[in-house]
Amino acid sequence: MGDNQFVGCMVSIKCVEQLGSYQGQIIDFNRETVTISKAFKNGIPHSSPQVTINAKDIINLEMIATEETVTKESKMPSKVTVKRPIAKRANRSVSECIPTAVLSAAHASTSSSSATKKVSELIHQELSTSSSSSSNGNKLINDNINNTKQNQRKLTQRQKWIERDEQAFGTPIDQSLNQDFDFEKNLALFNKEAVWEEINNSSKPDVIKQSEINKGKYRHDENIIISKPTTLRQIIVPICDDKEYVTDDGLIIPSIPLELHRKLIGTADRLGISWERRVELLGRAGAEIILQLLGGAHRLNPKNAHQWPTVVALCGPHRSGAAGVNCARQLSTHGIKTVVYVENSENINLLQELSLYKMTGNKVETNIDKLASCVDLIIVALCEEDSPRKISPVAKWVQNNRAPVISIDPPSIGTPGILSKISLLGVLPLSHDSSNGRLYLCNLALPNKIFSDVGITYRSPFGPKFVIPLHSDDS
Repeated sequence: MGDNQFVGCMVSIKCVEQLGSYQGQIIDFNRETVTISKAFKNGIPHSSPQVTINAKDIINLEMIATEETVTKESKMPSKVTVKRPIAKRANRSVSECIPTAVLSAAHASTSSSSATKKVSELIHQELSTSSSSSSNGNKLINDNINNTKQNQRKLTQRQKWIERDEQAFGTPIDQSLNQDFDFEKNLALFNKEAVWEEINNSSKPDVIKQSEINKGKYRHDENIIISKPTTLRQIIVPICDDKEYVTDDGLIIPSIPLELHRKLIGTADRLGISWERRVELLGRAGAEIILQLLGGAHRLNPKNAHQWPTVVALCGPHRSGAAGVNCARQLSTHGIKTVVYVENSENINLLQELSLYKMTGNKVETNIDKLASCVDLIIVALCEEDSPRKISPVAKWVQNNRAPVISIDPPSIGTPGILSKISLLGVLPLSHDSSNGRLYLCNLALPNKIFSDVGITYRSPFGPKFVIPLHSDDS
């Protein structure tokens, strides 16, 4: 076989360390040099269209494909269609299950391998002739032959893997992935309005049709089924006012007129539940609510002494005013800075509470202008039910101060010029105006005999709590 017989073969040439490795197609071959085209150096396409390598620089040469194989592969179509494999049945060999196209490809691969091996041996003979004088000529031929055999074994193993994958997976799915899904076209195939109309026109029970007619749209925080907490009436009064309240547990608390309220308080005084007893309980209830409004344990901590709040109590010369002073005194025992404002201290009930409050060391003011313009909370106990209805300078000071307001035992129509956030009540509520804010009822520990003496059937609604909120029962 002449030198030109190797032209067109694909080879892989390993050169000395300085030159690296080359892959390409032989276009010229002789005893001195090997010239290749479409060359790759160390796996990267070479910048020159042709590369010439001296025979003395070649360490190892491996045949990749013969000229016949290269020509055949270039003529084959780039797109390969793999038929779905035939399922293997009993008493059938593996070769019978492999499709004909796969067997033909394997046969062609075997023929190509034989041709490659033959050409590779001729190249080794040619190189051995040119380097017969060198001491490593025989070693080069043997290494090339061994490398070629190993390469053929690798190709054979790879072919087995390809055949196995074709049998397992069948037709490739790459073609279907290239097609975009037309959402609008497929959505148009489903006419929702026509389907719903057909469903609604179909025969249904009257109950279902009526429920669909009456159905409405609801927010995410609304119940579809309107429900109402179970109510329980365990307090019955002889004369009921125009309002009723309900507790968190669903207990109905009726409002009573002012005459019945005064009769109930007079009976309590007569039977020994004096004002001094009741005002202490009312002041304590107010202190408990205020402590929570001021931040509770998060703010009222001995380690946060620099952030402790200031509370101002505005008190009138009557029993409600005395309750405000009592509440300020109980707050001061918790370390809260308090200021009590009074215009007139001639009432005997107020004098007694003021004398106890002064022992705390906190201030008592009689001039509204000396009050701070910014405080944390305001206690209002300025008016009773029969107090004059006029806006005082104290109410204007409250309006200019944005602190929350809690009223203690306020009039049912509210304190003139003041909007309360919370109002604390005792015994049973009157029919209160919305200006009194949220209503809380305090347990003044009146025995049932006091209620029965005025014609009220009473059962305590407080349960485990000392103060309970009242909600307006609009039903």
